[in-house]
Amino acid sequence: MNKENVFEQLEHIVGKDFVSNREEDLYIYSQDPGASLPRHVDFVVMPENVEEVQKIVKLANQEKVPVIPMGGGLTLSGLIIPVKGGIVMDMKRMNSIIEINALSKYALIEAGVTTGQLLSFLNENYPNLQPPVPDAPPSATIAGNVLIHGSGYLSQKYGNHGAMINGLEVVLPNGDICKMGSCAVSKYWFARGPIPDLIGLFISSFGTMGIVTKLSVQLFDKPKFREVVFGLLNDPNDIPNILLKITETGLAEDVLIGMQDKPDWMKGYVFIIAYVTGESQEEIDSHIKIFKRIYRKAKARYMKTAERIRKVYLEKPIFAAAAADYRKGGGFEYVGANMPLENLPEAYKKGAEISKRYGIVPTLGSRLIGGTHNIVMFFSYSFNRADPKDMENAREALHETNKLALELGGIPWKAELSGQQLILKKMDPNYKKLFNTIRSILDPNHIMNPGNWEVK
Repeated sequence: MNKENVFEQLEHIVGKDFVSNREEDLYIYSQDPGASLPRHVDFVVMPENVEEVQKIVKLANQEKVPVIPMGGGLTLSGLIIPVKGGIVMDMKRMNSIIEINALSKYALIEAGVTTGQLLSFLNENYPNLQPPVPDAPPSATIAGNVLIHGSGYLSQKYGNHGAMINGLEVVLPNGDICKMGSCAVSKYWFARGPIPDLIGLFISSFGTMGIVTKLSVQLFDKPKFREVVFGLLNDPNDIPNILLKITETGLAEDVLIGMQDKPDWMKGYVFIIAYVTGESQEEIDSHIKIFKRIYRKAKARYMKTAERIRKVYLEKPIFAAAAADYRKGGGFEYVGANMPLENLPEAYKKGAEISKRYGIVPTLGSRLIGGTHNIVMFFSYSFNRADPKDMENAREALHETNKLALELGGIPWKAELSGQQLILKKMDPNYKKLFNTIRSILDPNHIMNPGNWEVK
């Protein structure tokens, strides 16, 4: 690779203000907020439109330079850190909200649109509509969330956020622009079918199949009233039963479960947080009474919530990661794992054991996805970023937790490189072969975020 030539051509494509090879800029893009080790970056580029993305990908093919697409950069597991150097493509300039279809209930947006941006726009212009929102800062991009099987607000009711994609515009590894979903046939971005659904190729493939430039995500009616109902369990073994009872009512908008040793009064308890909605305060009050009865019958205790805690959990987006930074060292990492409900109690018990083994305060949580069809489990580890040993402990704990998730029949979510290899070892050989074949056909020069999902 002739770095000087590549840099000049990138300047020609996006302009001098939106490409950099300065050390101070490359340093920022060489790492993420998690515990992954930094990697070398050659260039950072910020395209403004799909045509510029297309030209950059064609240049990367010509020069055999890796390309790593980046949204908000908040995945924590190193997915936007270059494994083999190359060009980090920061999508932040592509931040247009193109269309809100209030009848078919979807938002057509560019890949750089953030959660906070879309929420604010809807609150101001379409106050009766709401989007899926992850448990992440407002600077997280909608695309970044949905393209990793993201979850969060509205997941219990409607499924993981990747299932809420109606259509995609993608720049393929050869530079072709491809539309998927109803937009491949119609001017409306309202559904994924009924044509062959290829959108799944681009979800949780971590930028190895192409670069998403536009997407349509579903919107939902916003209720007038919303409240949280807290409960406390003494025994993790009671979790499956209470979750089944909660979802049977059909009244919970979302359900969160958690267990942590800080603050001290939480130690030894599992907390349940059910979100209820309604069109009047009377309706909310009646729902709360139902959940109080469920908690009582399921050996849980209803907990009247302090106003400051209630406000935190009613915020959209919810982001309580700061509360897990017990070392005050600025580091926060977690393993997510999609799991079957029946193995959740064991995941809580063994996850806490792993935390204690590495001197980390146990902080575990989970969310229901589409009822109890699927549970996302979070094993959180804080660390002091200034302490290399502390960071190593967090990485070791992550690795053990990935192995635990697989042993319990789960699948690590947005796994880092070592986690990806653990998954690939367990994967059906023909699934792995098919995945590798498709990837090789789409990306023969192996430029798209190489190092991720490497079949060895």
